[in-house]
Amino acid sequence: MNQDSDSSDQPTGQDPLLLLKTLQLLWTKKEMKKLKEEIRRGFAGLEDPLAGLLDMLESSSDWKGKGHSLGYYITTELQLWIKEHPAVQQSGIKLKKLQARVLRILAQCPANLLDPLISIYQLHTADRNYLLGHVSHLYHKGDYKEAAILSIKLKLQPDQDVEKMCTPLLLQDKTNLVEDYVGEYPELQSKLLQILDTWCEPGFNIRDITRQYQGLSRYKPDKFNRKMLSKLVFRLLDRFNVDPALCPNVINQRHLRTLNYLFYKRFVEKTMTQENWTDHVQSTVGENRWLQGHLIQLLISYCDLKTAARWAQRCNLPKEMLPYGVADELQKLQIQERVEEATKADNYEESKKKDYYQLPIPRANIHFLQTWEETLQCWEKVLRPGQVVGIDMEWRPSFGMVGKPRVSLLQIALNDEVFLLDLPRLLEHAETEGGKEKLPHFIQMLYSDAAITKLGYGMSGDLSSLAATWPALKDTDKQAQGVVDLLTVDKQLQKSSIDWKKGSRKVDVLSLEQSNEDRGFRQPEKGLSLLVQHVLGKPLDKTEQLSNWEKRPLREEQILYAASDAYCLLEIYEKLCKDPASFGLSSDLTASLVGKSSIKPTAKKQLNKQEVLSPSGQQCKGSKKETSCRPAPISPKEFSVVCDNMLQGLGRYLRCLGVDVQMLENEDDHRKAAEIARQEGRVILTSGLPYQTLQSQVAEGRCFSVNCSEKAKEQALQVLKHFNVQVSLADIFSRCQMFPRNAELGNGREVYAWWPGGSRWPGCSMGAVL
Repeated sequence: MNQDSDSSDQPTGQDPLLLLKTLQLLWTKKEMKKLKEEIRRGFAGLEDPLAGLLDMLESSSDWKGKGHSLGYYITTELQLWIKEHPAVQQSGIKLKKLQARVLRILAQCPANLLDPLISIYQLHTADRNYLLGHVSHLYHKGDYKEAAILSIKLKLQPDQDVEKMCTPLLLQDKTNLVEDYVGEYPELQSKLLQILDTWCEPGFNIRDITRQYQGLSRYKPDKFNRKMLSKLVFRLLDRFNVDPALCPNVINQRHLRTLNYLFYKRFVEKTMTQENWTDHVQSTVGENRWLQGHLIQLLISYCDLKTAARWAQRCNLPKEMLPYGVADELQKLQIQERVEEATKADNYEESKKKDYYQLPIPRANIHFLQTWEETLQCWEKVLRPGQVVGIDMEWRPSFGMVGKPRVSLLQIALNDEVFLLDLPRLLEHAETEGGKEKLPHFIQMLYSDAAITKLGYGMSGDLSSLAATWPALKDTDKQAQGVVDLLTVDKQLQKSSIDWKKGSRKVDVLSLEQSNEDRGFRQPEKGLSLLVQHVLGKPLDKTEQLSNWEKRPLREEQILYAASDAYCLLEIYEKLCKDPASFGLSSDLTASLVGKSSIKPTAKKQLNKQEVLSPSGQQCKGSKKETSCRPAPISPKEFSVVCDNMLQGLGRYLRCLGVDVQMLENEDDHRKAAEIARQEGRVILTSGLPYQTLQSQVAEGRCFSVNCSEKAKEQALQVLKHFNVQVSLADIFSRCQMFPRNAELGNGREVYAWWPGGSRWPGCSMGAVL
């Protein structure tokens, strides 16, 4: 026992150490009721219960471990007892002595004891300089975590050096504690972000930081690098809603990654047109000289000196910034490149007419509407009972940035014309002319009118983005009637076991492959483009998909692309309705598709237990007595997912079971999964922190969080069970061209051993399959 000077403050009353022995005996016997009674009786018998508690804690060490100890139990009981007997509270010199003693204990005690002890001994009233000195003592001893936790509990952060306190925590990979440390102080948040951004500055040597803490215990140098710091900065910017301009170095690095991604899309995948690529490169680089310098280096690597010279002129770069050879090309290639680009454009237009779906209406029948008066002619024709309209929307690609996209263009197609609504301009006019309610009112009338058939592809994602653009439209998805989402039809077509047919004859797959060879290398068709190819014979030209749809005026190619995206829905629907049987669909196609809303709700709250979304987006409602209602069973062929880059093992397992899987690469940003999900109608499979970001960017029920601590096998079972995917023996390895006998999953029959009991998949009889 520590013989403290203030033990003389207890000349009478029960001995705290004798009381402790009695309590230890009852604690060992687990006689908790008697223990509680004895604690309260003991406190009442002590001359100074607060000093008595410290005597007991100083004489015992059981409270230093994690979890509930006898010391924790005694302390919390005293805290309750003091509320009933406030007269025992101390003040003045006596309290200061007690506070000095308890601070020595706080340096050793577990987190669960901090709050009760701080409350009992009123440490928030203690001398602030004394508390800061005690925390500084802990820090210089190397107890960085303990110093930070105590600072948070006592709210000492405003009087401390945020860089000094947080640096050793970052080196120990305690980023959550760092976030808590600055969590309530905006000024500290900004300071921390500026410090982290400085460490990401080009030329800054991170070892200059780590060298100061070479003897640091639990130091994790592999976790302390620019990539980790960049991710942390963006997480803090998002969490604390801080202006990104505060972190120019990290933002520049993000833009540089975007620049590399654009070069990959344009020159490796070859899925972006020159015009789209140019728009995005200009928007990404802007007036930033550092990014412009990197752009020239990338152009030299991917293209040639001539192209680099042309961009150097466009950016007005000084000659001293240009690499060797680029300046020499700057003057002599201008005219030559103009001629080459004009020739390429002519050839490209001819190729498009031959190989891609062409809009069958005159250009004069495409109307670009920018004012309320211009939209009146649209609504007069669209809002007619019995009308069938194709609807699509376009927005600027996010390239991994935070938040839902804002719709830039709303396309509405009728039988003989297409209306393109310039939403940014219409929003601007509504603000200045006081007509905020007019356009949302007409859009809601369109979607809620059951007498008008609305066609779309991935309509729930479109409406979610529309609601983010115009909050007045947030409930449109709940009120929608008479809608046909051709994404659902597309899944039914894929489910069909009959051959694809073009009209009444089969599509010649060999001729399609030969056509692809004639056009040169191109990515395989997917999404709406693939559906157009299956039903109408030629795919959509999707090279304008990644356009900058916010830039005005729109180019002619963008206008034609936007009109085609909406109008092709009418032609697909018409052809499917005329001869549904030839596509493997129900003969009563119209009656089965058109009716009440088939759009998933996108409310922020989670679905209740009576509502479960199937992968196709249909909602299943149970009675009040039921706790849940599983989605309709589907086969792996109908189930398409995109796996985040930490779930590649799960992705491989699901693919071996016949599921349509797309996986992010290791270097991909998590938010790329949301773009793929919206474009291709896939379900996102992710885990951990990315789930909160991704689930807010897609329709409800289209993002599923997997337990990352489980093995891929168990994760696969979790996903299949949640979405009611029924796997047959024929599905296993159906998407694999070849696999060795000792493959990771074993042979097809061995796979069944995964399911609990080893006898059946969900809803699939083992006997029936085998």
